[in-house]
Amino acid sequence: MADTIAAIATPLGEGGVGIVRVSGPNSLSIMKSIYRECPDEVIPRHVYYGHVVDNHGTVIDDMVAIYMKAPHTFTGDDVVEFQAHGSNVSLKLILRSVIASGARLADPGEFTKNAFLNGRLDLSQAEAVIDLIKARSEKPLSIASEQLNGSLGQEIIDIRNHIKDVLAQMAVNIDFPDEDIEQVSYDEFLAELMKQQGRLGKLIKSAEFGKLAREGIKLALVGRTNVGKSSLMNGLLGEDRAIVTNIPGTTRDTIEESATIGGYPIVIVDTAGIRDTDDVIEQIGIERSKNQIDIADLVIMVIDGSSSLEDEDFEIAKHIEGKQVLLVVNKEDLGVNISESEIERIKSILNCTGIVYTTVKTLGGIGKVREAIEHVFKEGLVESEGGNIVTNERHKDALVRASESLAQGIELLEMCEPLEIAEIEVRDTFQILGEIIGETASEEILDTVFSKFCLGK
Repeated sequence: MADTIAAIATPLGEGGVGIVRVSGPNSLSIMKSIYRECPDEVIPRHVYYGHVVDNHGTVIDDMVAIYMKAPHTFTGDDVVEFQAHGSNVSLKLILRSVIASGARLADPGEFTKNAFLNGRLDLSQAEAVIDLIKARSEKPLSIASEQLNGSLGQEIIDIRNHIKDVLAQMAVNIDFPDEDIEQVSYDEFLAELMKQQGRLGKLIKSAEFGKLAREGIKLALVGRTNVGKSSLMNGLLGEDRAIVTNIPGTTRDTIEESATIGGYPIVIVDTAGIRDTDDVIEQIGIERSKNQIDIADLVIMVIDGSSSLEDEDFEIAKHIEGKQVLLVVNKEDLGVNISESEIERIKSILNCTGIVYTTVKTLGGIGKVREAIEHVFKEGLVESEGGNIVTNERHKDALVRASESLAQGIELLEMCEPLEIAEIEVRDTFQILGEIIGETASEEILDTVFSKFCLGK
């Protein structure tokens, strides 16, 4: 904590601006020693234009420098930022000059770790920094931003405070059973603990959606050959990624690309047409397609609406039975010649969440499919019930363990077991929840969390 640390805080590569960040008690003295135009009296949060020099006095680059005084900084320590041209060579030379003047190279995540250790962030907020940096679309960005603002940490603190009140009253009942002190009944303990158990359950339930929002929702496009799967994929991506021809078996392997629909990160997999074939290479692609279907969060089955269904369509439907399926009836521009009875028959096999009649070769047709996909999300396939959303596997694990301990405590109270035994389980719950915000986290947990960060953050 007494060290002054430094690192390049912007990504490697050419850019208009690059930043070298310095944090620690010697930040200001380092600025004065290497910044040629640095005044004797540096005013915090003022921008100073000048030149950084190396230990020989040679100018490295012209830039602006900003000094921020503790404790009102991200890390809680004194901070200096040198904002230079975005040249890898320039930034490395500036960093070398900073280190030669008394700083050391920061470990990955050390700036954020110091912010946590100085009380500027709780551990859940620190982890939200990673999610914010890695967000691939609007939805995970929004969730990470909420967590960085402390929403999840505050809810965990509130749950712990209610449990702490229960523990305090349990201690009164245990230590002073015969004193003239107001006692709380088992029923009152149960009512409060079950309320907090419900809140834990809601957070755990949100983790399924949180994982999808962070990692991306996998959509598998399925259907027999030449029904328009590749055209649909190209349309959803807005580019010609898959080859489109009238020749059956053109897509001989799975094609995977990322997109954004309704603010959600989407991983779209165009599968090879599932059919009987003697082509060994195509057989391998079909097997891979089946594997992708098994792990998909939503399956989009495309059928040709301009003709009657074939046995192959029903075979594919049977393979995706049990999956969440959006049915796309394509080639509407050629006339809908498929019968309602055929539609009902295939829907009876599928777990169908919706059906779209469209032409995927047109922008309007693709728009209808995008709207249908977004509607499926919002109608509850992956949408959260509102409130805080858990996106971190460590948080989910702690919540599950806390919920299990609390359930044990509740069960013991319901069985009218001695209060001392139930109190142990409730106290475990309190301790486990503290791991999420860092109050009871071990050094091993902290090292694991901050090792995931990049240099400079």
